[in-house]
Amino acid sequence: MKQFYETYQNSQILSAVLRELSWTNNLLVMSRAKNDEERLFYIKLAIDEKYSSRELERQFDTMRYERAAISETKSKNLPVKQEIKDQFHDSYVLDFLNLPEPHYEYALQKAIIVNMKSFLLEIGKDFTFVGEQFRVQVGNSDFFIDLLFYHRGLSCLVAFELKTTSFKPEYIGKMNFYLEAIDRNHKKDNENPSVGIILCADKDDEVVEYALQRNLSPVLVAEYTAKLPDKKLLQNRLRELNESTDSSE
Repeated sequence: MKQFYETYQNSQILSAVLRELSWTNNLLVMSRAKNDEERLFYIKLAIDEKYSSRELERQFDTMRYERAAISETKSKNLPVKQEIKDQFHDSYVLDFLNLPEPHYEYALQKAIIVNMKSFLLEIGKDFTFVGEQFRVQVGNSDFFIDLLFYHRGLSCLVAFELKTTSFKPEYIGKMNFYLEAIDRNHKKDNENPSVGIILCADKDDEVVEYALQRNLSPVLVAEYTAKLPDKKLLQNRLRELNESTDSSE
C-alpha cells in the first residue's frame, strides 16, 4: 500500500491518472476518500476495473481500501507468490446474496450462481466463471469442486471451496487434492498452476498461517460476510494490525 502511494505522489503522474477517470467517479473519490493514500487507491482501482460510478460507490460502501490494507498486512508471511496474493482479498462482502442466518453451503453456492454478476464484481473482473460442482475424476471416483473460475491476469484456473463454518486445517488437504486433479487433467500447457481459495464464514489468522506454512500449492484462505462490514470495527482492526507490524519492525 505504501509503495503504491509513493508511486503516484509525483503530481504529473497523478494528473495523467486522473484524466483516465470519469468526472462522476472523480467527484465520488474526492468526496468520499478521507486522505491522499485512500484517494489514490480508489482512483487506480476504478481505472483498472473500469468501474461505473455505481460500482465504485459499492467499493466505498464495502470499505475496499481498509480490506485491501488488512489483506496485505495479513498475507505477508504466507508461502504464496506475491503476484497471486495481490489478486485476492482476505475477506469478501456478499451482502447482495441476501442469505438467511444460519445458512448452509448449498444455499451459499446457489445464491452465488444466481448473483454471479455481483459476485464477479466483488472478487474482480479478471475472473471468468467456468462452472459449479465441477467434476474431476481420479481413479474410479468422482469429486466435485464447488466453484471453478479462470483468472485472465494470472492465466490459471481458480478453485473455490465454500465453507459456512470456521476454517479448519484439514480443509487444506482437500484443496491440494483438487488442485492436483485440475492441473493433471484440465490445465492447459500454456497455463500456470491452479490456485485454490477456501472461502469460510470465519477464520483464526494464526491457525491459517500455521496450516499454510509448509504447503507447496498456491492456496489462500479468505472469509466472507453476508452483510456490510462494520466501519468502526474494520478501521480498528486495520489500526491494530498496523501497530502490531510497526512494533515488530
